[in-house]
Amino acid sequence: MTKTIAWFIPLDMDLLVDHLTRARASGAVFARTVAKPPWGLRLGGAIQLAVHAVAQGQGWLWLDDASYGPMRLSPGDVILVRGGPDHFIGHEPGTDCLEPEGFRTRFQAGGLSDDPQATVFLCGAYRFSGDIGSGLLNALPQVMPLSPAIGDPLRDVIGLLSRELASTEPGQNTVLDRLLDILLVLAIRTFFRQSAATPRWYRASADPRLKAALQGMHEDPRRAWAVPELARISGLSRAAFARAFGDALGQAPMQYLTDWRMTLARDYLRSSEMSLAEIADLIGYGSPYAFAAAFRRHHGYPPGIWRQQALVSGNEAEAVYGLHGR
Repeated sequence: MTKTIAWFIPLDMDLLVDHLTRARASGAVFARTVAKPPWGLRLGGAIQLAVHAVAQGQGWLWLDDASYGPMRLSPGDVILVRGGPDHFIGHEPGTDCLEPEGFRTRFQAGGLSDDPQATVFLCGAYRFSGDIGSGLLNALPQVMPLSPAIGDPLRDVIGLLSRELASTEPGQNTVLDRLLDILLVLAIRTFFRQSAATPRWYRASADPRLKAALQGMHEDPRRAWAVPELARISGLSRAAFARAFGDALGQAPMQYLTDWRMTLARDYLRSSEMSLAEIADLIGYGSPYAFAAAFRRHHGYPPGIWRQQALVSGNEAEAVYGLHGR
């Protein structure tokens, strides 16, 4: 069963959680399997983000893309794979792979195995909505293999997953879903901490000079923010704040705020039936006319036309996902 992450956002908001929540990230465990050789599973490229972890034994993961060689999966490892080319998991590289339905029919779910040749692994799928979701996905590489060290919280979560997979208990699906959510956040956080391609907003959100201002703009985009107020809550002079913000994010504070408001507007237009007046109020414009004028300046055409085009594109994407997704 697919569920939407319902993260609680405190007053001291976490921008990564905010992005996941606004992206309406939805995930599910779609394979929890004991497999003995020969075995192989094909996952379609329409899955926006797949998460794989091995609890026992080993397996191999490879892509339908020659630029990525086979990658070994051992207990404690986790791999995230972004949508695009199909990818495969099997007991050895290049083995014949079944579609998910056939794989589930052939191999049992749950439990560990006494057979030393058996592999027990978990696969999860995540789907993201809107421009915020696309931005988060685009910040990730095609394949993200992680082998956390002892003491790393990510390794602890994988250990919890392994123990939960060892037996079937009441409420197990709920526990696995929650652990999968935690695994996803820790994996993204680990990658962002290590990568030179980390989004600027993520790095800036850890800067004590900018954290309060970013939290304020994300938490309350409808507020009439101005640079002096943002500088004040950051504990900096106006000039020092503007300079630090520009250095960290590559744009002026008010341009960042406008871009964020327009990102929210696009997602509201795409995924809701709210009127232009309701959207204008949510993102800080005094009237639908002011919002429409700002949207036209930003995008080149009015929000109503953008909404019509987005609905057509969205319906086409839904049709593709329905054909090729899980």
